[in-house]
Amino acid sequence: MTRSAFRLLAACGALLLTTLLGGCGYNDFQRQDEDVNAAWAEVLNQYQRRADLVPNLVATVKGEANFEQETLTQVIEARAKATSVQATPELVNNPEAFQKFQAAQGELSSALSRLLVVTENYPNLKANQGFQDLRVQLEGTENRITVARNRYIKAVQSYNVLARSFPSNLTAMVFGYKAKPSFTVQDEAAVSRPPAVSFEPAASR
Repeated sequence: MTRSAFRLLAACGALLLTTLLGGCGYNDFQRQDEDVNAAWAEVLNQYQRRADLVPNLVATVKGEANFEQETLTQVIEARAKATSVQATPELVNNPEAFQKFQAAQGELSSALSRLLVVTENYPNLKANQGFQDLRVQLEGTENRITVARNRYIKAVQSYNVLARSFPSNLTAMVFGYKAKPSFTVQDEAAVSRPPAVSFEPAASR
């Protein structure tokens, strides 16, 4: 076989391989895997934004005399637990680690909700502009978390359908593309409920 013939054969083989990979979903897996990773990165960014707000929120609430120490302790411990879980892109490929991470974030969500409800009993806090600003920031962050999670859910759903459908599921088996974990129904029910707090202006003293 001449060198030119070999090159032509190699080019034809590469073209055939590219066509086969494209037809069996390989390129779709690459694109959708990137979509999932990007959506997950945004979820992590918003969770980190919330965690960064907690110390200032706790410090402000501590300034109120006789505030329930147990409520503050729960928030502090929940934040410590949530931030102790290593939040990496690889979590989307590890269902067990993913669930542990989400459980920790869920505990922080619950603790913050209880904190905001309790603060309604303290007129001084309601009149504290610094606290009000933090509370508004927290509410905005919770909304952004919900949006980011919904985008992640849609990205994972599309990816998982590809991984489980024929014939792309054969490509998934060959290249090791496994279904990715998503948020449970219970997770979504919890995150879709905003903290039950009132944002009415504090009564003048």
